[in-house]
Amino acid sequence: MFNRVLIADDHALVREGIGILISRGGFTVVAEASNGQEALAHALSHQPDMAVLDMSMPIMNGLETAHEMRKLSPRTRSIVLSRHDGVDYVLAAMRAGIKGYVLKSQSVVELLEALNDVSTGGFYLSPGVSGVVVDAVRLHATSPVDDPLTGRERQVLKLIAEGYSTKECATVLGVSVKTADSHRTRLMRKLDIHGTAGLVRYAVRHHFAEV
Repeated sequence: MFNRVLIADDHALVREGIGILISRGGFTVVAEASNGQEALAHALSHQPDMAVLDMSMPIMNGLETAHEMRKLSPRTRSIVLSRHDGVDYVLAAMRAGIKGYVLKSQSVVELLEALNDVSTGGFYLSPGVSGVVVDAVRLHATSPVDDPLTGRERQVLKLIAEGYSTKECATVLGVSVKTADSHRTRLMRKLDIHGTAGLVRYAVRHHFAEV
């Protein structure tokens, strides 16, 4: 059974609570992270079987983290915890390669159900969103267009949307101000957006940031 789990959430109490819950369910917590960047570092070093990722985290959100984790730790199966039940969020998560989508409004026991299903090769959707996906298929809904941005550009976009200056982005990402500014310039050119307000609107619309 695949039972080694990485937990990523920016709230320490939430991480602790999830850790206690899943440990009682027979799973082993191998690492904890407070943001997506830390989660990727732990995934690379620990190669966990599964990762429980909060949808809304600093620096990199849960979907971006799940997408990048597939490259760094292909064996790791990601489960996202989200407060959103909209079809666009669910489809975006599926495109990011997640194996489980659990609503925060549900019982914590549901997370154990998701872990058990995913650990045996299954796919889990909270009852509150499974019907939404079925309806989308029936209506021939399409997923969003392919994201043209690189992983680093998506990180810069998210930070800009959260109010970080170019200098602050550089500090958070551990790069030079010149490099951060280059990423900002490239993503604006790719998106054909010419101002910070436009970048923020794009980030919110494509779920890189929340209002």
